[in-house]
Amino acid sequence: AADKINLIPQDLFAELCEQIIQQLNHKIPGVNTAELCQRMQTSGIEMNIGDLAKIASILSFLFSTAARNNLSTEELITTLGSTVSTLPKHALQVIRHVWNEQGKSIAVSQDARNMATVGQFVDMKWKLGVAMSSDTCRSLKYPYVTVTLTMADPSGQITDKSFEMTIPQFKNFFRQFKEMASVLETV
Repeated sequence: AADKINLIPQDLFAELCEQIIQQLNHKIPGVNTAELCQRMQTSGIEMNIGDLAKIASILSFLFSTAARNNLSTEELITTLGSTVSTLPKHALQVIRHVWNEQGKSIAVSQDARNMATVGQFVDMKWKLGVAMSSDTCRSLKYPYVTVTLTMADPSGQITDKSFEMTIPQFKNFFRQFKEMASVLETV
């Protein structure tokens, strides 16, 4: 991972670290590795989303462990320097700066550590479409609903999940949401 971290410019590495701190503080649901990876590729850096997700997981583990152990900036950097000798100097500088500025804000309460590791809903988009024809049928005129859910998994990686439903499936989906809403109103 250190060789891949070396490819990341200091400003984007700092942004990645800050997003991880925000995610650990529950201010954002996750780290948008897809968007960061695309920005890196646009600027000519060879990075794939899987490698960036691994780096984000490593940094998240680093920051959450440092918070759990209540490490000072110097203790964190000393520990990193003695165990991870291959980390680029610019990465250590960014980690030092981000931890010094925002590290103490990480809320690692006992309840947060004991929470179940489930994903978090971020956003939902939908569209209504009509299939006009196919190679086997000239005139379908078949309506469908496409739903895209944006989710943050427990590690904070943001992903989109899309699916299509027929109109009867959508009506059942909607009915179930109405049931959930009515149950929530009783709470």
